[in-house]
Amino acid sequence: MRGLSGISLRGPDWLAQITPASLRGDALAGLTGAAIVLPQAVAFASIAGLPPEYGLYTAMIPPIVAAIFGSSLVMVSGPTTAISAVVFSALAGNYTPGSSEFVSAAILLALLVGVIQLAFALARVGRLAGFVSHSVMTGFTAAAALLIFVSQLGPALGLVTEKGHGIVGRLSALVTALPGIDPVAALVAGVTLATAILLRVFLPRSPGFLIAVGLGTVVAMLMGDMAGGLSRVGNLPSAFPAPMLPQIAEGEFPGMLESAFAIALIGLLEAIAIGRNLAHRTRTDFSANREVVGQGLSNIVGSLFQCYPASGSFTRSGVNLEAGARTPIAAIFAALFLITMVVAFRPVIAQVPIAAVAGLILYVAYKLLDFHEVAHLIRTSLTETTIAALTFLVGLLVSLEFAIYIGTFASLAVFLGKSANPVLAIGAPDQSAEPRKIKNAKIFDLPECPAALILRLDGPLFFGSVDSINAKLRQLARRRPEQVNLILILHGVGEVDLAGVGLLELEAERRRALGGDIFVVVHYPQLVAKLKRFGLVRILGEDRIFADKGAAIAAAVTNIRLERCATCYARVFLECRHRPAPPDLEPVSTRKGPDHD
Repeated sequence: MRGLSGISLRGPDWLAQITPASLRGDALAGLTGAAIVLPQAVAFASIAGLPPEYGLYTAMIPPIVAAIFGSSLVMVSGPTTAISAVVFSALAGNYTPGSSEFVSAAILLALLVGVIQLAFALARVGRLAGFVSHSVMTGFTAAAALLIFVSQLGPALGLVTEKGHGIVGRLSALVTALPGIDPVAALVAGVTLATAILLRVFLPRSPGFLIAVGLGTVVAMLMGDMAGGLSRVGNLPSAFPAPMLPQIAEGEFPGMLESAFAIALIGLLEAIAIGRNLAHRTRTDFSANREVVGQGLSNIVGSLFQCYPASGSFTRSGVNLEAGARTPIAAIFAALFLITMVVAFRPVIAQVPIAAVAGLILYVAYKLLDFHEVAHLIRTSLTETTIAALTFLVGLLVSLEFAIYIGTFASLAVFLGKSANPVLAIGAPDQSAEPRKIKNAKIFDLPECPAALILRLDGPLFFGSVDSINAKLRQLARRRPEQVNLILILHGVGEVDLAGVGLLELEAERRRALGGDIFVVVHYPQLVAKLKRFGLVRILGEDRIFADKGAAIAAAVTNIRLERCATCYARVFLECRHRPAPPDLEPVSTRKGPDHD
């Protein structure tokens, strides 16, 4: 069944894959995931400026909805570091973190994010997410990681600091408060951080986060009265979120749309990137647009159960796969196990020191910094490095939501720039190959026909590229005035429009005025049909459009004046044997054609 604009409304297609064996694997993976997300959810809520229970709620409801309606078999949704950081960045300027107004605004954000993501699904934006460079997320994630790391230094040291904006404001507030360091808080945070690191290195499959926070809590308890000044998580008002409509204050809605749009975009980029990666690893299909639907619904439903914006989680999805998950039932199990754990351990969770949570967040923030990926970008692509650096700096100095806009626009600008500047390569026959093949004349140092130019167009022939293609054709015409015949190979053209056909018409007129012509080679039936529909056959004539290069070359050679062939020593085409030749022509010529641009 399908709804508006082709959004899939059918039920899960993975139900048929459920077996007793898959249920056992999913149950074990779900238990592992619940153990990991329990401390994570509390930490992420702290990053977002929310009380701990809202992180737990967001780890309970959105994963179930995304699992049912999404596309990935093993991806797990819920609170994430990046989304949490942007929620704080978007709201902290207008509301006091942790206040009821701040909480209401965060829940309203989830509703707006979900609606925007469903609108993206209506427009089938899932396919367009691939056009946003991975370097955008690299730069954004690095900026978020540094901001999160700096923001948690205060709680880890037992300091109460003013909430500054940007890296400079946060560091300044931290330096001002340094004389008030609490040694007990620093010890608890240090023990938690060190435990998380050691368990990751030596016991990577253990519930390291849970053990680390637990050990930090034990250290605080052993300190007795010395730890009396430590801030604690406190009592959770409920183990399960009660249904509640988001509160919309007058005038609040319009001002939050910009932030909601940024969070919706970040969430989709995260989820689609994770889904594609996991689909490749599990050799399963993945529909980006269906995942957009799942993420949108998970945020809408989540907002009705007091959740803040959620997305796919890199960490929990990877752990879910490694723990043996087979189907989305694993994510549902994880949510149910989490509810059970919260009910059973609410008194213990209340005693967890905020310093222990901060120590865990410091580790999470550090792990977000992918130094290998940054080094790879720097080595391989100046353009991608520039996009990542721009996104990173804007995120640090301005805001994270503005950074994702800037990075996305820069990435799209690069894509559009490449589309507007397709490759126009000069070709020539390789006389040493049997049968002869058309190869790049410059790369293979091949002789060319002085009267006929072979070009291969790789890229779209549309309104955005005609100026660039026309400029290259004019440059070639100036440098190679005798090559009045043009054999244009459109094998690499995936898109053409009226502007592109108009350019071919203009080029034909120019060359015909000089005694030459244009000979178009196009293989693909769909492209041939489109060119006919736009009138190219009527403009050039049936005898100027060909399905193979050989026929086009034969026609072009026939169009060369006989007296021109009689003085030519290149003889690069097989058809040249039937044309007049110089009387002193050598059997094999290595004479090159015009200059190789």
